[in-house]
Amino acid sequence: MADEDRRRALAEFLRARRERITPREAGILAGPRRRTPGLRREEVAQLSGVSVTWYTWLEQARDIGVSRQVLASLARALMLGPVEQRHLYALAGELPPEQPDRSGPGPALQRLVDALDPHPAYLLDANWDLVAWNRAEAGLIGDPGRLAPDERNLLRVVFTDPAMRTLLVDWEGQARDLVAQFRADAGERFGDPRAERLIRELSACSEEFTRWWQAHHLADFGSTRREFRHPRVGALTFDYVKLAALEAPGVKLFVCMPHDEPTREKLPALREC
Repeated sequence: MADEDRRRALAEFLRARRERITPREAGILAGPRRRTPGLRREEVAQLSGVSVTWYTWLEQARDIGVSRQVLASLARALMLGPVEQRHLYALAGELPPEQPDRSGPGPALQRLVDALDPHPAYLLDANWDLVAWNRAEAGLIGDPGRLAPDERNLLRVVFTDPAMRTLLVDWEGQARDLVAQFRADAGERFGDPRAERLIRELSACSEEFTRWWQAHHLADFGSTRREFRHPRVGALTFDYVKLAALEAPGVKLFVCMPHDEPTREKLPALREC
């Protein structure tokens, strides 16, 4: 979206939300002759702690800067819900405010992951933390439940668990591709504190991660095939499919589909590992 189009969309969004709120909802005593639908511009400016002129320019789509502090004030004044807040920040070209940590995915998503058994499946959040997995996935890579909650991260597992280096047939190629995909993914949330902390921690404990991260390679997730050398069931080859979970922003579902008949036949045994 071009800057001018973004400013126009922001102006229209602010105006629509301002006109939606009644003075009573905003705690303002309205006079008997009031004809303006919703709030006036000067009332939003007062509630937000900004000048009337500045707010007027904002609704006129003028080229002016908007700080995160002002965006937070506008969100409160206009009584925006979580989805509306994310939209406001996106239109202003800013990262949305951090949301409170969730204990896990919704029950419907968890049931979906479980129902995909015996195909390995898992959910990753925006920072690639493992937030759900089924028994087959635990049998494939080891049960993430054995790890502390802040250690259940796909990149962390790949780079810090020695077993992954023998489990993945092409560990170096797969790990390097994951770093390039994560860099592209994290670039859309530049400055995210959780992502930056993960990058610092992995850089401190893995020379390979540091080298590949500093190379600044970028990659989208495409049709990915991974080969495993499982210690109990032997050779496995999976084609990975990724789907976005619309009800949980940032969460993605990964499903491992057997590439060949020998892998398909081993799924029941994998689930029991």
